[in-house]
Amino acid sequence: MMGGQTTEQGDCSRFKGNIPHCCKKDPTVVDLLPGTPYNQQIANCCKGGVLNSWVQDPATAGSSFQVSVGQAGTTNKTVRVPKNFTLKAPGPGYTCGPAKIVKPSRFVTADKRRVTQALMTWNVTCTYSQFLAQKTPTCCVSLSSFYNETIVPCPQCACGCQNTSQPGSCVDPKAPHIASVVPSTGKNNYAPLVQCTSHMCPVRVHWHVKQNYKEYWRVKVTITNFNYNMNYTQWNLVVQHPNFDNLTQIFSFNYKSLTPYTAINDTAMLWGVKFYNDLLSQAGQLGNVQSELLFRKDKATFTFEKGWAFPRRIYFNGDNCVMPPPDTYPWLPNGSSHQLISTLSLLTTLLAAMAFLLGYA
Repeated sequence: MMGGQTTEQGDCSRFKGNIPHCCKKDPTVVDLLPGTPYNQQIANCCKGGVLNSWVQDPATAGSSFQVSVGQAGTTNKTVRVPKNFTLKAPGPGYTCGPAKIVKPSRFVTADKRRVTQALMTWNVTCTYSQFLAQKTPTCCVSLSSFYNETIVPCPQCACGCQNTSQPGSCVDPKAPHIASVVPSTGKNNYAPLVQCTSHMCPVRVHWHVKQNYKEYWRVKVTITNFNYNMNYTQWNLVVQHPNFDNLTQIFSFNYKSLTPYTAINDTAMLWGVKFYNDLLSQAGQLGNVQSELLFRKDKATFTFEKGWAFPRRIYFNGDNCVMPPPDTYPWLPNGSSHQLISTLSLLTTLLAAMAFLLGYA
């Protein structure tokens, strides 16, 4: 193998001379680490299993490794298509379809004067499901604003409830010996060990409507990690809000507009700046990243009423985050008075009508 390796060699006792790299019929292949010796590398390999999203960095969104399969023949009639692909990135969540034979790949030489062709090429498509990856959600959203003192927290038990009958199911951040409570991350340990909170989510996204100007308005976004078992490397956040078509400036995050509905520009992808905040550390003092967004007001649509300033939907690393119920959003201070005036007006009108009818009778 080049650019990757199997986790186990298997039983190769029947080979006497040139011992194969692996003799298992269902090997698990992992990526090599950066800094691997050049004689073990191929092009576009050795990224430690970390793949960026295509939007964040197309150059690091793919990875390659090479396998030389013995006793498989040398023609496209003797080579058998592999089966039962499984992709872990990390943990479960991906379901892979069967390998499909497609048009053979073509390779251009370094001097670009000659093209060679593979004997056979097949594609395997793997799709991700949040429901297969974990039984409960992995993130939630809380809201606040400058015009209302109410801070709307994540919905209670958004990602599960505290198991009071089983001590140690979550971690109290005020514990004096928290380091002894949090185990070291072991092999294939993907289960979150979270702080004890009302929502029990590994990640919380907070959207705060910070300031209002004559022609602009400002939002502060904070992502907090409550997971003691995992750092989130090269994280990303997808936010849906109708004012993203007038985003003027973003501070300390990268931004790219997404247009899933072609003409409607209401979805944005945000991610950290390299070597600054592209790593969301595990729960603790450094377990958060934040940025501010400056929007230009569109006179035809802008309003602070009825929760318009809050996002419609948020995804963290591709997982849909649990939003608070719309009726709990921070409202303008005069929202309740409008409702009260309307009710009083209705009551006054009703009493006046009854008095008129009684007087007429």
